[in-house]
Amino acid sequence: MTAAPHPTAAVRPTTRVETLTSEEYRAFLTRTGAGAGFLQLPSWAGVKDGWNHRLLGWGPENGNLTGVALVLLRTFPGTRKSFAYLPEGPVADWSDPDIDGWLTPLLRHLRALGAFAVRIGPSPCFRRWNAATLKAHTGPGRRLADVLADEVDPLGTAVAERLRSRGWRRCGEDSTGTSDGADAQPRHVYQVPLAGRTSDDLWKGLNQEWRRNIRKARASGVEVVVGSAADLPDFYRLLRITEERDGFRLGRSLAYYERQYAALNAEEPGRMKLYLARHQGEILAAHTMITVGRRVWYQTGASADHRREVRPSNALQWRMLLDAHALGADVYDMRGIPSTLDPDVRAHGLLRWKLGTGGQAVETSGEWETPLSGTTNHTLYRAFHAYLARR
Repeated sequence: MTAAPHPTAAVRPTTRVETLTSEEYRAFLTRTGAGAGFLQLPSWAGVKDGWNHRLLGWGPENGNLTGVALVLLRTFPGTRKSFAYLPEGPVADWSDPDIDGWLTPLLRHLRALGAFAVRIGPSPCFRRWNAATLKAHTGPGRRLADVLADEVDPLGTAVAERLRSRGWRRCGEDSTGTSDGADAQPRHVYQVPLAGRTSDDLWKGLNQEWRRNIRKARASGVEVVVGSAADLPDFYRLLRITEERDGFRLGRSLAYYERQYAALNAEEPGRMKLYLARHQGEILAAHTMITVGRRVWYQTGASADHRREVRPSNALQWRMLLDAHALGADVYDMRGIPSTLDPDVRAHGLLRWKLGTGGQAVETSGEWETPLSGTTNHTLYRAFHAYLARR
């Protein structure tokens, strides 16, 4: 199935798609106040080794741009064709009922660039659960999807329906709509609202365990400071310890984080920060934070195996929350969480830890894919997924 124009939607033939410079791209984000995440910034292209990229914009002929996208292109081995990936993008008006007016020209442009398939990550969210709701429904075998959400975003639902009707497939879903979690970016994230709240409100929003641990860190003499690029090797050493202890593997190298730190801060000084928790002169934990406009992300955390009783990670997160609030951020995004509510499942520990901040679990729109028109492209699309499965 292809992403051909929907039969009930008229395509606006005057929509143009063009390649932008980094300056033009950033000017659009500034002019419109578009809420782009860090994965859709021009600087992110400099982080992704092994990918080509395009900065694209679109809008009416002789008019202002109405949307932009960072497109990452991965060449399929042995061909000149590429898989086009727009992580958490494009930056577009998803409330436009005629998404074909801009989406179809964009897909046509990507096909002309040699793309055989496209993956996108629409920005509207589906559902939100408050921390208290999830705590009340924690139990054996339970998952987020089993719990009635506190908030449902009608736009997220509408976008999903529009994409499905145009032949898009939500990544990881089978014919029953069940997901196997095949997104490259987290389907479920955890967010702490900051807008309209004081620092006292944030403190009161923490559960008793978090407040106790922050006090314990303070009494134990844990010092939280903002580090520099020179501290990235220490961060990476702790990350490898964390991966081994918690049973996961991000698969990223020290060079990856060095590129990320350099690229994001070259675009805007202070965009990426490395926070360190020291105790008795030793770095016990290190977390990275990224700021774009009025949004702040806690991206990656790492900690040592010893002296965990002084609670360095809680101290780090509290400092980062306060700094995000001081920057005027509307939300502090703690990124990915597991979908399990079963306390006997190892992954639930991460969700339990984040629930202590008193925020919300959020189900994003997830990632969506479609092969582009043409028999060869459909064949390459199937082969590409087989290739990924082997890797």
